[in-house]
Amino acid sequence: MSTHDLYAGPPGEPIWEVPSTGAARFSWEYDDGRDRLLALYQKGKDKQWDGALRIDWDLEVDPYDPLGTPDEALTLYHTRHWAKMTERDRAELRRHYASWQFSQFLHGEQGAMICAARIVESVPDMDAKFFSATQTMDEARHAEIYGRFLHEKIGMLYPINDNLQGLLNDTLRDSRWDMPYLGMQVLIEGLALAAFGMIRDTTNKPLPKQILAYVMQDEARHVAFGRMALRDYYKQLTDAELREREEFVIEGCYLMRDRLRGVEVLENFGISKKEAAVVSEESGTLRLFRKLLFSRIVPCVKDIGLWGERLQKAYLDMGVFDLGDSNLDLLMTQDEEIAERLDRERFGVEEAERVAEVADAIAQGAGEGTDEGKSQGKGAA
Repeated sequence: MSTHDLYAGPPGEPIWEVPSTGAARFSWEYDDGRDRLLALYQKGKDKQWDGALRIDWDLEVDPYDPLGTPDEALTLYHTRHWAKMTERDRAELRRHYASWQFSQFLHGEQGAMICAARIVESVPDMDAKFFSATQTMDEARHAEIYGRFLHEKIGMLYPINDNLQGLLNDTLRDSRWDMPYLGMQVLIEGLALAAFGMIRDTTNKPLPKQILAYVMQDEARHVAFGRMALRDYYKQLTDAELREREEFVIEGCYLMRDRLRGVEVLENFGISKKEAAVVSEESGTLRLFRKLLFSRIVPCVKDIGLWGERLQKAYLDMGVFDLGDSNLDLLMTQDEEIAERLDRERFGVEEAERVAEVADAIAQGAGEGTDEGKSQGKGAA
């Protein structure tokens, strides 16, 4: 069945074209490279996996309760609409919410695949081109997996959210080569990681838990790469150039925060867009969810050197400023351990060797740059 037949609302034009700007950069230096990035590239090659084999697709999924979502976590709970809904309506609501969440994951992963390919094209240095090539394959695998889950297990998709589409548009149109890193690796993927983690840790359904845990294991490498590359490069920028990037982060964070309301779902249940926005904003669950979703972004932004006064003020306004002191390395290590525990339970103890290798990758991303990243020509990632 065509994907277009499964959309809960019209997805728009079949192909979304984003005019790109900027140069494709070739490098004739094939031997020199930063040891940390080349080590991540090696791990990127070693840790490729097949989503058709590693994930148990034979597991049954109830499309009307795919994540085991409790009533209290649904936006309409405690509203006048909830009392009027039948059990069938409430089951349908769970299906729509799961479809909406995983559809945004799917569209975001396609965006990540395109951004990673763009980095291969535009980044100046060969070591970063090598790693980004492995990341492009990772993101393709993630899009494949989320697409299969939506087609085979839920049977419904949602179009890309306007705010996510807007941020992708801004990221891809910018001619500066570091912007796909900043827009995708830091903002979109940082937020997605937190969303993945919240569902992974709360669902009692084994198939979505497997999917999210294994995707997050790949993301440990991606986050380490983005932090390393941008931290090296941003040390070289002027204050004015850093402020330009901070403005991009501020606008992107507001867009991503507003993306999370799921108003589209409530509109499909006969609730006006205006009321759906109000109901969503009043949801205590959504407020908690929204704050936790920045747990990966804020410490990463601070770590790469974007922490000016305007950015700090924006994070205070969003109520997430205190997350700047979160231990991002601990979060990434926990992500890895969860995936490894699943592998040990399913495949045996031989899979435990992944733990040390990916933990080492995370540690390299957290470490300060050495002399291989300090030269003006090689600091650009």
